[in-house]
Amino acid sequence: MKSIQRTGVIRDYDMHSASVRAGYGLILALCVLLVIVAVFPLIWVVLAGFKDLKEFVSSTSLLPEKYDISMFTTTWNQLGIAKNYLNSLISVVGSVVCALVFNGLLGYGIGILRPKGYGVVKKMVMFSLLMPTTISIVPLFMNIQNLGMGNSFLPLWLSFGANAMYIILFVQFFESLPMSIIEAGRIDGCSQLQTFFRIVLPLSKPICAVISIFAVNAAWSDFLLPYLVLRGGDKQTVMVRLFVFSTEQTVNADNMMRSVVFSMIPPIILFFIFQKQLTENAVSVGIKG
Repeated sequence: MKSIQRTGVIRDYDMHSASVRAGYGLILALCVLLVIVAVFPLIWVVLAGFKDLKEFVSSTSLLPEKYDISMFTTTWNQLGIAKNYLNSLISVVGSVVCALVFNGLLGYGIGILRPKGYGVVKKMVMFSLLMPTTISIVPLFMNIQNLGMGNSFLPLWLSFGANAMYIILFVQFFESLPMSIIEAGRIDGCSQLQTFFRIVLPLSKPICAVISIFAVNAAWSDFLLPYLVLRGGDKQTVMVRLFVFSTEQTVNADNMMRSVVFSMIPPIILFFIFQKQLTENAVSVGIKG
């Protein structure tokens, strides 16, 4: 059976050179090192969760003395995080929908429709990237309270519907789409909104997948805005619940380690499910942009 020939940056016949083999080995070793540095904290947190308080404080070994899953069960019941998982799921789903629809519509206007003054809007969006996100927290929170939207998921969803980075990604991708397809839709009688939802958005699955992953990760790990908006209510997200849990006097360091593991599980599962799509789409968007 004929072997598959590599046709990437380093091809099969390049490996006959000693310098190429040395460089390839160096790159491979560096990648392995980076993987270890990235994965080690996750492994340490999981293994530390199997230790009781005495072992956690006194032991210097990475591996626990025993693997007792009942410790995680006890912390789960003590934390009462099942309801918070549902709240985080609601926050994530709404944030992804708003991130795709609202940012996509503005990107559609700037990248394809280009009405009079679109250049000013694009520059304002680019300028907003220079502003730290934290400086908008106070006016954003005041507006949320004045509009009576406290203790609601709606402000969390809308905050992801006005993200400058997502808009720029949409604009760059939309500018690469063939205008002939869009013009064909207009000839068939599609309105601007119909063109966006029926033609442009289905053609933008790569960038939509990338932005969805970014929005899921950001919405799941977001703490400050959910803490301010949902504080003291029954709609607390996982991150807010972990903070409240850490302030309780009965919580020890080993309990906090196990609670952190619970917060890590959904993003890790999401990554393993969509890692191939995320990598392929990120590469394709980078090439088209």
